[in-house]
Amino acid sequence: MNYPTLNTFVAGYPINLVGTSGQAIEISIHSPSQYICANCERILPDWKHQLFLWVVIVLQQSRYEMIVSTPEIEAEKQKLREKFMRFGLDVAFNLRDRGYFTDLIDPRTGYPLLSHPGIIPHDDTAVVKALLGYPIIENKCRVLVHPKWGMAVYPSILLSVAPPAILKKAIQNIAPLHGWKKID
Repeated sequence: MNYPTLNTFVAGYPINLVGTSGQAIEISIHSPSQYICANCERILPDWKHQLFLWVVIVLQQSRYEMIVSTPEIEAEKQKLREKFMRFGLDVAFNLRDRGYFTDLIDPRTGYPLLSHPGIIPHDDTAVVKALLGYPIIENKCRVLVHPKWGMAVYPSILLSVAPPAILKKAIQNIAPLHGWKKID
């Protein structure tokens, strides 16, 4: 089946990885979407007066399409969420130790893990749509359509004030610690 492709990795710094189970991971670094710019203090109240902000999109290939809710799909979502959170926390603490505000958004709740939660949640799916142009299917929950993986994709977001080159280096150094290997 062919899926539409729009604006893939327009910001650069794409990092293509594969996990130990053979599932692909795509990571890209972007300027924030208009939604994040307009609502930053409502999403991340601790981040007032930050002049620069970068969005790191982490897409993990799922074994299942995320269109329906079954026990297998819910278990897969939990597994992918945990993988992202372990990886994201390592990246975030690495950057925070170097003085860069960094946080990851819990994909389940939409709230930051290391900062005080704001009055509105972050919407990972909407941000991926805005920054990568991937279509969304409206269902009980909104589902992304990846150009290669279809609806078998689990999106996650990390936010940081670290410059893209520093983000990329931290990601590349930490990914192998989680069994994620770089592919070309």
